[in-house]
Amino acid sequence: MERPDIREKLFRDYANTHHEEYNEVIRQLKANMNGAKPNDAHYALAQYHIPVITMNIDGLHKLAGSDALEMHGGLPDDDEMSIAWSLYNKPVLYGDPAPNYQKAYEMVYDLTPDDIFLVIGCSYHTAIAVDLREVAKSRGARIIEIQEDAAHNVRKVLEKLMK
Repeated sequence: MERPDIREKLFRDYANTHHEEYNEVIRQLKANMNGAKPNDAHYALAQYHIPVITMNIDGLHKLAGSDALEMHGGLPDDDEMSIAWSLYNKPVLYGDPAPNYQKAYEMVYDLTPDDIFLVIGCSYHTAIAVDLREVAKSRGARIIEIQEDAAHNVRKVLEKLMK
């Protein structure tokens, strides 16, 4: 998240003590994502049935048809907005347990030297992102990073790999 003004409000303590203000932040996040559509990278991953682990909370992988593991959860449904402050994993807040982290580690731990671990648009700024790369490497999987122009390059890489 590149918005410090929003990031500082995505803490469990803040949600618990500032219900309405927190709910408004979540409403704004939803409004910003409203109308967002999956790009070709999302569709290519779904088309090729690539297992997806995502840190994004936008739900675009699921909209594209992937059964994505959303490590930081998603956003509340419209009928949950008045109680958004009380929800867990919608999204995972700083100070909350992240129940899908263990699932992500298990998925990556199951990789073998015959597998490829694609890292798409993911920085080295979060511990979990670094850890999952290290686990994949320790399992012998080949790691391919697509950091530039993922919307166009993911399909190209997948087509090359599937030949």
